[in-house]
Amino acid sequence: MKFFTGSRHPLAQAVSSGLLVSIALFGQPAQALTTVRGELNIDDQVAVDNYRVTSGSVLNAVGASTQQIDLSPEASVNLDKTAVVATGADGIRASAGGKVTLGNQSSVVSDRFGIRLLRTGTEGASAVVTGSRVEGAIAGAGVAAGSRLDLHDSELIGSGARGVAAQLFGDATLDVRGSELSGTANGIAAYGDPTLAGAANVLLTDTQVQASEGAAIIVGDPYLGPSSANIVVSGKSSLSGGNGAMLEVVGSSSANLLVDSSELHGDVRVEAGSVADVRLQNGASLTGRLENVSSLGLDSDARWNMVEDSSVAKLAMAGGSVRFGEKDHYQRLTLGELSGSGTFVMDADFSTGQTDFLEITGRAEGQHVLAVGSSGAEPDAANSLQLVHAAAGDAQFSLRDGPVDLGAFSYDLVQRGNDWFLDGASKVISPGTASVLALYSAAPTVWYGELSSLRSRMGELRLDERKSGGWIRAYGNKYNVAQASGLGYQQVQHGFSLGADAPLPVGDGQWLLGVMAGSSRSDLSLEGGASGEVDSYYAGLYATWLDARSGYYFDGVAKFNRFDNASKVGLSDGTSTKGDYKQNGVGVSAEFGRHVELDGGVFIEPFTQWSLVQFQGKDYRLDNGLQASTGDSHSLLGKAGATVGRNIDLGAGRVLQPYLRLAYVHEFGNDNDVKVNGNRFDSDLSGSRGELGAGVAVSLIDGLQMHADFEYSNGRKIEQPWGMNVGLRYNW
Repeated sequence: MKFFTGSRHPLAQAVSSGLLVSIALFGQPAQALTTVRGELNIDDQVAVDNYRVTSGSVLNAVGASTQQIDLSPEASVNLDKTAVVATGADGIRASAGGKVTLGNQSSVVSDRFGIRLLRTGTEGASAVVTGSRVEGAIAGAGVAAGSRLDLHDSELIGSGARGVAAQLFGDATLDVRGSELSGTANGIAAYGDPTLAGAANVLLTDTQVQASEGAAIIVGDPYLGPSSANIVVSGKSSLSGGNGAMLEVVGSSSANLLVDSSELHGDVRVEAGSVADVRLQNGASLTGRLENVSSLGLDSDARWNMVEDSSVAKLAMAGGSVRFGEKDHYQRLTLGELSGSGTFVMDADFSTGQTDFLEITGRAEGQHVLAVGSSGAEPDAANSLQLVHAAAGDAQFSLRDGPVDLGAFSYDLVQRGNDWFLDGASKVISPGTASVLALYSAAPTVWYGELSSLRSRMGELRLDERKSGGWIRAYGNKYNVAQASGLGYQQVQHGFSLGADAPLPVGDGQWLLGVMAGSSRSDLSLEGGASGEVDSYYAGLYATWLDARSGYYFDGVAKFNRFDNASKVGLSDGTSTKGDYKQNGVGVSAEFGRHVELDGGVFIEPFTQWSLVQFQGKDYRLDNGLQASTGDSHSLLGKAGATVGRNIDLGAGRVLQPYLRLAYVHEFGNDNDVKVNGNRFDSDLSGSRGELGAGVAVSLIDGLQMHADFEYSNGRKIEQPWGMNVGLRYNW
C-alpha cells in the first residue's frame, strides 16, 4: 500500500469537497456557464457548455455533449447518450439531495472526479449509472457519507497515477451489478468521516474489481482516522489486486466481508490494530492468504483454499471446508478457536513423515471431518502421523469415507487425548492393493469360464454320429470370491466361442480333432470403490475320442490366452487411479469317463476331469505410484462326478437329451503370491466345492443341433451363483 503526503494528497482534496461543500473546487470553466433554473432540455444541437443546476431544477440531456455539470442541493440531471468531458473540474458534482441519472451509453470523463456526490450534515446525494462509462483521474466516483451510487452494467475507472475507481466516505453506499471497476492505486477505497460515524456499504454482484498496483478494496487510511465497511460480494464477481490483495484493512479500521457464491482469488491483509471478519456461504470459495483475520465463517459448501501457513483467531464452520494447499505442499493452520461442523482437506505422507497440520490453541468444539489425500507411496515404517492438536474443548474429528489409502494399506484415525493421528498400527488392505489382487486371482476363473461344458459337446457329437461340423456358443458366468481367499470380490463374465472339427482317419473314426477361438469380458467389483476389467482373447485345439462299443470317452483341450487387464480405483480422498497390463496364459484340460446306457434311453456317465493352467507374471504400477509385482501363477483343478441323462426320440430323426450333473471339485494351486510396494500378499483360491449342472441338447433338423446348459457351484472360498451357455452346431 502507498501513502501520500503534501498539499496535493487526493484524500485531502476528497475530504474538503465531500465534507465542506462551501469550498469551491469547481474550477474555472473554459467556456461560458449556463445556469439552469426550472427545467432545461438539451441535445446535440446545443453548443458544448458548462452547467450549474440550481436547487429544485432539472437538466435533461439526450445525445448532447457538455463540460462540467454542477448540481445545487435538491437539483437533478438526467443524461441519455450524452458525453461529459471536464478539464480542471469534476465531471458531475452533486450537492446534498442532488440526483444524477446516467444511461444508455452515456460517458463522463474528468481529470479529477468523474462523479462526485457531496453531503451537507447527514444528507447526501445519489447517482444511478446504467450502461455507461465514468472515468476520473483521482477517482471514477467520490461518494460522501450519506450518499449512494448505483452502478449497473457500466464501467467506473480511476485512471490517474493514484486513481481509484470509487472513493467512499463514512456510511456511503455503493451498489454495483454486472459492472467493471478499475483503478491504479485501488479499485474501491472506503475512508472514515471524522464528523459522521458509520460503516460504508459495498454491494458487488457479478462485478469485477481490479487495481493495477494496490488492493482491489482498501478500508481505512492514516490521514482520515479509523473507518469501517460492510462488503458483500456475490454472483460471478472477482476482486483482483496488483499487490495480490483483494482486501486490505489499515489504520485501526474494521471490515466485514461476506462472499456469496463467488470464487475469489487473493489475500485478505489486516494491519495490526485493525479488524476483519470474513464469511463465505453458498458454495463460495476464497483462494489466498488470511493475514491477521479476526474470524472466518465457512457455511453451506463454502471453501477456503490455503496457499501457505495461516492463522485465524476464530473459525466457525457450518458445512464449509478448508483445503490445506496443493498436494505435496504441506501447510499449517493455527486457530484460536474452532466451532461448528466442517471438513479439513489435508495430505499426509508416511514415507517422509510430512503432513498438513491443524492446531487449535484455544477451545475446539463441534464435529469435523478430515479428508486426507491418498497416495501410492509406501510408508517406511508403521509409524503414526499427527494431524490435529487442540488445547481444549470436546471437538471430534473423523475421516471422510473411512481409512486413508496410503500405499498398499489404508490407515484409520486414532484419538489420543486432544490429539488425532493416522495410526500405522491400524492398517487394512487399500483399494489399490485389492484391485491388484483381484485381477491376479481372476485369471483362473476367466480361463475356466471360457472352457465350455465338455458334457454339452459330447451330447452334440453323439446326436449325429460324429460328422464334421462347426459350432458357436455364447456364455456367461458369475463368481463370488469370498474374503477367505484373502480378498473378496465379484466377477461377471460374458463371451462367445466358435470352432470346427472333423474325424481323424485313424482309430476307426473314433477320434475327432477341432480348432476353437473366442473372447470374453469379465467385470470385477470390489468394496471401497475399486473395479477391474479383464478382456481375454483365446485360441486352442481340442480332441475327442469315443469308443461307441464300450462307451469310454476322452476329451482334451489345449488353449492359449491373451489377457488385457485394467483396474480403476476410487480412493479415500475422492480421486481415482488406474493401471493396466497384459499377460499370457496357457493350459490343458483332459476329461475321461464312460457312457453307460440304461433302460428307456437313460444313461449315466461317471467322469473325472483335470486341468492345469499357467499364467505369466507381470510388474506394473498404478498411476498414483502403487507398484505391483505378480509372479508366474498356476492352477491345478481336479473334478470327479457323474452325469445322468436321457435320450428322447422325437421322431423324424430328432432326439432330445436332457441331463443333470453332480461333481466334486478341488483346486490344488495354493502358492500364488503378489507383492504390492514390496509387501507380500497371498492370493489363495485352493479348496473344495460342489458343482451342480443341468442342460439339454436337441437335434432340430438334419445336421443342426442346439444345446443350453446351466451350472451352480459353491465352496468356502468361491461360489458360482450361475453359469450359462447356449450354442448351435451344424454337421455336414
